[in-house]
Amino acid sequence: MPPTETTLMNTDLRNQPGTGDTAADTARNSRGRHLVATALAEHPEFVTAQQLHTLLVTQGVSLGLATVYRNLQALADAGSADTLRLESGELAYRHCSPHHHHHLRCRSCGVTTEISAEPVERWAHEVGQRFNYVAIDHLIEVTGICPQCVSKG
Repeated sequence: MPPTETTLMNTDLRNQPGTGDTAADTARNSRGRHLVATALAEHPEFVTAQQLHTLLVTQGVSLGLATVYRNLQALADAGSADTLRLESGELAYRHCSPHHHHHLRCRSCGVTTEISAEPVERWAHEVGQRFNYVAIDHLIEVTGICPQCVSKG
């Protein structure tokens, strides 16, 4: 007899393959996270999930695109990767340092430099206080054309 909606809702998914609760799932997730994190750390510029997946495949790594997306997002959520929304709307990722920082990004080639901006930090805090906000946060990205791209014409 096929399962009904009621039997599906009452199915206990703990310790089932694919739910993250078995030792095999934990090992697979850890392997995927390690492979994605390592590849991201070795790539100095922002990269999309598709680009990173292609890079991994060309290196002989068998990892699904969905796994790459999932692990890049987990790294970003954990603060181990920065994200940048490209003009196409797609997210790009880059390994980042754990301290608070901003980016100076070349609009031509995409090379990105981490920068600190203490005056911006003070300004953001002051604006928040002025309007009685708490837990102030901000995202700043400065763009321009890097010297290498300028010299290329």
